[in-house]
Amino acid sequence: MLCLDKQPNKAHLKLAELERAGKLLAVVTQNIDGLHQAAGSKRVYELHGSVLRNHCRRCRKFFSAEYIKNSEGVPKCDCGGVIKPDVVLYEEGLDDSTVNGALNAIMQADTLIIAGTSLTVYPAAGFIRYFRGDTVVLINRDKTPYDRQADLVFHDKVGELLGQIKV
Repeated sequence: MLCLDKQPNKAHLKLAELERAGKLLAVVTQNIDGLHQAAGSKRVYELHGSVLRNHCRRCRKFFSAEYIKNSEGVPKCDCGGVIKPDVVLYEEGLDDSTVNGALNAIMQADTLIIAGTSLTVYPAAGFIRYFRGDTVVLINRDKTPYDRQADLVFHDKVGELLGQIKV
């Protein structure tokens, strides 16, 4: 698993710093790598789950990502059940409590920073409709369908841009 070897980048670290300073309510992410938490973010809504959490589908026993990485073939539990990562696979629904938490955070925010996404993967791309605040900031290397609706648009690398913010 490549994400076990990755470290948080400047964007992950800056978001955690903003949260500690009381300037960030939450992080809503489609990433499954756990890097926001590794950077220190506490309120993270992982819409697509995480490869760092793995459970037996039969007995629900927990297994670490390291256990999965070191397994051969399809990982199995002692009980014989298949071990599945806590990630949303094709045609599986998102977790209701995660979605509700994410939407509540978006509705409470006065500024919404959307970073590092093409805004084409639904339902997450539609979450912008729930924002009731004042300012939408969009940071993505490429253009998105929402560029014209955002108050500020930066076509740049997220880590480089956020890394310049002074808290």
